[in-house]
Amino acid sequence: MDSIYRSTAGREHIRRWCTDRLDAWPVPQERTTVNANGARTHLVSAGSGPTTVVFVPGTNFNAAASLPLATALVTAGHRLVLPDVPGQPGLSSGERGPSGGRLSWYGTWLSEVLDAAAPTGPVVVIGHSFGAAIALSSPSPRIDRLVLVSPGGLGRLRLTPGLLAVSAAWFVRPNPARSTRLLRAMLAPGHQPREELVEWMTLVARHSRSSGAPGAADLPARTVPRLVTTGAHDIFLPPRRLAPAVRTRLGTGLQVIPDAGHLVVEEHPGRLAALA
Repeated sequence: MDSIYRSTAGREHIRRWCTDRLDAWPVPQERTTVNANGARTHLVSAGSGPTTVVFVPGTNFNAAASLPLATALVTAGHRLVLPDVPGQPGLSSGERGPSGGRLSWYGTWLSEVLDAAAPTGPVVVIGHSFGAAIALSSPSPRIDRLVLVSPGGLGRLRLTPGLLAVSAAWFVRPNPARSTRLLRAMLAPGHQPREELVEWMTLVARHSRSSGAPGAADLPARTVPRLVTTGAHDIFLPPRRLAPAVRTRLGTGLQVIPDAGHLVVEEHPGRLAALA
């Protein structure tokens, strides 16, 4: 399969950024690599508690880029597992399209991650955006509850001309200024992206070509309790469009966080940790 990375040097640059951030994270942690659905998968485990919380990040994100939420979950008293999603930039497999475009592949992948990393005790899976679509597609009996944040996989993303222009500029000629503009579009008005995230998104555009929209979630027959939340200012999945899809496909309501955009995980990590 093709690699998501533009070059071997670019892959190593991204991997080094991830390991440097994890090395600098003051929370004690364990890092392991497992084979899940045939894909090399990097896992970070931290914290302790009766419940294991597994956070599945969205497109272009991974464990090292999600440390504010990771810190909040450990502080809240949970055992935390952070997988890097294969086919996304990070420390897992960099092969493009291991799923063949099927979210059912990722659902099985997550099931095998849970078998390896959380074989006992209650498990809560938090998924953001693409990660929420993956969580929805997993039939694993290990999942006791889902927390779905700005979930993909339930309908088409909203892509305005302005957002497309900002995204294209970031991807074609990446630099910190263009990364900042893109991230600002993904946050609520007045919110500024943290410096590390600007650096990360610049590296992603320079060195990788990861996948975009996740497609439709493949809902398993087994149902579990689901809590669905999003930001009032989500530019990709506005609540007025997401709420009907959540009601129709999942049979539940949508909680809206007023002062948040698509990157709720960045803006309100403590609030999300309280939902786990």
